[in-house]
Amino acid sequence: MGGGLRRNEHMGITAEEVLAEIGPVQEILDAHDGVVTIIDTEGGIIMISLDGGCVGCSSTPMTAMQIYYSLKKLDEIEDVVFVNGELPEFMRQFIDQKMADESGEAESEGDIV
Repeated sequence: MGGGLRRNEHMGITAEEVLAEIGPVQEILDAHDGVVTIIDTEGGIIMISLDGGCVGCSSTPMTAMQIYYSLKKLDEIEDVVFVNGELPEFMRQFIDQKMADESGEAESEGDIV
């Protein structure tokens, strides 16, 4: 997965395309009656709510973290906002740092250290 979504200049990224990118997380959500509701995709800012079995579940922040990580890998995605606060700020910062570290590693591959 990853890489690029098809993008229509006038319509932006569709909810269906976003849902397709969360892949393996969807299987877990299905098993626990969790629902990902895509509220908006305007301008590459994805607004999401985790509903159904996710409401009140202690694993919801981890699920949100996995979704955030999957979507932030895509060039077309500027930000992912969980409207009910399902992703705590410290988890967002952790993922952003992890991705920055991974990006740095990719750039330095082949360098002799």
